[in-house]
Amino acid sequence: MHVILGTGPLGLAVMREIEKRGEPFRFVNVSGTLPKGINAPLRRADLMDAEQAREAARGATVIYHCVQPPYHRWDGLFERLQDNIISAAAANGAKLAVAENLYMYGEVNGSIHERLPYKAATRKGQIRAKLTRRLQELYRTGDLQAVIGRGADFFGPYVTDSSVGERLFKPLINGKHATVMGDPDKKHTYTFIDDFGKALVMLGEAEDAYGQAWHVPNADTVTTRQFVGMAAQAAGCGAKVRTMGIGMLRFGGLFIPAARESIEMFYQYERDFVVDSWKFSDRFKMAATPLADSLAATIDWYRSRYQAIQE
Repeated sequence: MHVILGTGPLGLAVMREIEKRGEPFRFVNVSGTLPKGINAPLRRADLMDAEQAREAARGATVIYHCVQPPYHRWDGLFERLQDNIISAAAANGAKLAVAENLYMYGEVNGSIHERLPYKAATRKGQIRAKLTRRLQELYRTGDLQAVIGRGADFFGPYVTDSSVGERLFKPLINGKHATVMGDPDKKHTYTFIDDFGKALVMLGEAEDAYGQAWHVPNADTVTTRQFVGMAAQAAGCGAKVRTMGIGMLRFGGLFIPAARESIEMFYQYERDFVVDSWKFSDRFKMAATPLADSLAATIDWYRSRYQAIQE
């Protein structure tokens, strides 16, 4: 039994991959509801409660950790959340496939690969590094079977809250300026959510992958301006780009906690941010979805989403 913690974009992408395989699964989330149009087994549980987490994971063979606290509340909550999930996996004899981002490396000169040390100077990067070290230590001591998949900024179906989410795609399909973070002429790797979901399931199945971190496959890195241009081409419209700088984030942070929390991570958008996923592609022989195809799928989803809202 696959147990997917979280019904956000990544959890849904994991579901789509498991459904293709015809294997049993269930979701776990705190609300007890699923996104509109999704019909799947679901158990309601508050993962911040250790007992509820253990019960929700009952019968699991592989648990997919696709949840995190609100972006502005990582301090004090993320460690507790992950500890409860670890305890739930151990209590049920389940393996744990954990989704992470790339914050723990900090500012990197050159490509970002798995052999880099964790040198983050930001609060969020240090939290990520601490969580990762905890997983790796438990694996070394034999107390947990854990594997880690890491992705960059998401885009794709159901991805709205991202640097390449609703602020980019919603105005673009309406012929308006797409808003992006930082310098649009710097290269930036973006992760197609379906590739992340597929890769995480593959990691969960591979015995030799456990105890390691893996960067999931990404298409060739382009500049953010090129990314928007390709999205516009898929949408059949012109590419108009508006940039969001750190000053705008500071102003927005007066009213929106998530914007305030994004300031320390802004370095990712001021320099080239190129992710190396050779290790995964070499081991699993999985290529990322070409950008033209993944952007077309994203445009299709956004159009269907806003058409449904209008109706």
